[in-house]
Amino acid sequence: MPVIYFLRHGQTDWNASRRMQGQIDTPLNDVGRAQAARNGRALATLLGDAAAWDYVSSPLVRASETMEIVRETLGLPRLGYATDKRLMEIHFGDWQGELWENLGGSWSETVAQRLADPWNHVPPGEGAESNGMLSERVLAWLSQVSRDTVAVAHGGVMRVLRAHIEGLDVHTMIALHVPQDQVLRIDGGHLSWH
Repeated sequence: MPVIYFLRHGQTDWNASRRMQGQIDTPLNDVGRAQAARNGRALATLLGDAAAWDYVSSPLVRASETMEIVRETLGLPRLGYATDKRLMEIHFGDWQGELWENLGGSWSETVAQRLADPWNHVPPGEGAESNGMLSERVLAWLSQVSRDTVAVAHGGVMRVLRAHIEGLDVHTMIALHVPQDQVLRIDGGHLSWH
């Protein structure tokens, strides 16, 4: 399996306020831009010839902006990367845009269902996904990676990749810490942080 350096996008104002983004497009804030530049500098010490790697991002703006900052930090053209919809964040349906702490109110019944069966439960609303659905599309992407790759995506995608490689159950997966200021190296069955 090729080596993958995986980055979660930098912070957005919605991250900072604990608002559920899902597939709503939100830009990076200043903290997020600094995190992306930090991760670009870390990659500069890890990649060797940065131009020899493949680069792919979720098409959501917070991920693509992160990728462009990373590439600029590496001395590469900002726009020389591919996008793949399979790397988009999980779609939270009608929960998108809600603050996490507000879900316990009008959504308390569906939140309880999600907590009871996080693999199969689909939130209400058009386009919503279960964790199982997210995992299916992310692992389909992973199975087609054929070259050493730098990928930028989202917290849910990072959780799926870690759970798959580490053999974690879904309850452990959804509780994983997914930092925005570190680079995850995936080398076969071995994970390391940089």
